[in-house]
Amino acid sequence: MLVLVCGPHAQGTAPASALTLITREARRPVASTILNGQEFIGLDDLAALFMLAVREDALAGGVTVTYKGRTIVASADQPMASINGRVVTLPAPIARAGRRLLVPLDFIPRAIAPIYDSPIELRRASRLLIVGNARVPRVAIRLEAAGPPTRLTLDVVPPLPVMTASDAGRVLVRVDADALDIATTPAGAGLIDQIRTGDQTTTIAIALNARAGVPRISNVTTNESTRVLVEVPIAAQQELAAPTPTPAPSPPPAPVPPEVPPALLGARTARLQTMVLDAGHGGEDNGVRGPKGTLEKQVTLDAARRLKRLVESRLGVRVVMTRDDDRAVSLDERDAIANNSKADLFLSLHANSSPSASVKGTEVYYLRLDRAGEEARRTAAATELILPVVSGITRPIDIIPWDLAQASHVDASSRFASMLEEELEKRVPAGPRPLQQAPMRVLSGANMPAALVEMVYLTNGEQEQRVKSDEFQGAVVEAMYGAVVRFKTYLEAPPTP
Repeated sequence: MLVLVCGPHAQGTAPASALTLITREARRPVASTILNGQEFIGLDDLAALFMLAVREDALAGGVTVTYKGRTIVASADQPMASINGRVVTLPAPIARAGRRLLVPLDFIPRAIAPIYDSPIELRRASRLLIVGNARVPRVAIRLEAAGPPTRLTLDVVPPLPVMTASDAGRVLVRVDADALDIATTPAGAGLIDQIRTGDQTTTIAIALNARAGVPRISNVTTNESTRVLVEVPIAAQQELAAPTPTPAPSPPPAPVPPEVPPALLGARTARLQTMVLDAGHGGEDNGVRGPKGTLEKQVTLDAARRLKRLVESRLGVRVVMTRDDDRAVSLDERDAIANNSKADLFLSLHANSSPSASVKGTEVYYLRLDRAGEEARRTAAATELILPVVSGITRPIDIIPWDLAQASHVDASSRFASMLEEELEKRVPAGPRPLQQAPMRVLSGANMPAALVEMVYLTNGEQEQRVKSDEFQGAVVEAMYGAVVRFKTYLEAPPTP
């Protein structure tokens, strides 16, 4: 996709704001100029950008432009052009500046677009000309309330995966796009000092002031947009108030026996409050198709819905679905949903395939790290950013690349995967390798214990038939529920010396 950025031209005057030309691979400026109140671009520049052939016909008083056998004939004295025999109007005729021919800006969407083999969209308000398949969503940023709490919304249209992060002084919102079309950036107010584009062109940085507490961030995705809501409360009152008299000191804690490694202290003090269920595939991505037409995307969605009802009704654990209908969800978006939901557990459901129709059974996977992942795992404790909070106390923030988020959870993921494999073997046939490590992309970005279950081999005719039965589905779901119960008990048990 292309987006034009204009600079000054030797003739006429430069536009008040630049016009940006972006492809999915790059972005670069293209000079334009204002003549007689109209914006023009050099026809030679357009020929280089769009691989056009240009021939001036002095006798006919016009210009012929061709692209892959398609033809534009533009008049030199009339504001019009003929595109493969169809006449369109232009805001001005072709102009000449020295030896150069200039065409009005609208020549691109009105004349070139109909003969070009990639879509072209001109966004006048934001000075963007978008060509091809680059993702350039419109982003509307609104400061809803100065507060406190201060509320800010960002609407991304069309909907795209959004990743968010926050620390003591700022919130970062990164859109999975090639560029952003941001109409306006409101001034800071309340507990937000500044809103600006980040160092990367697809990131929005929100700077918080010293009175701000820990921001609360939520995402809602519909068919029309992705909405990010940022709510910034004031810091806890006790942190801002004047110091109170120091109470009598408590007795010192009992010394820890030296044989207990410090890294193990408090290792399992978390709670299983939120779980994310990921129904694999969806939308145009059908996944595996069985011999009789059973689709993996439907098998995974049915099982996820069943397991969600079971976990919520029996355990009281909140369950978030990466998808609850037949729609496409990217791998990064699945991880983003889990991370933004602050989930304590991630389980991805799939159905397997094999060149051999005789292979059958369930298999469980957890992440195998590559060299970079192992390094991130070894150095996670050392790569910490110490950030101040309002009270003057410092707190550590782990710095781990997004695609290595799983590195610090591999041990817990291994334990959860083992529980899944054991529970499934009690109820349904096991596959050739029931428990495996593999570099699964959907697991690598999950910042919590995570595992993946291949529930059946859909390429096996017998299993394709069985997976449609309530009895088989119930057995698989009960087994996975049993593993969740066991992992919850493990997670919430007090650590033992």
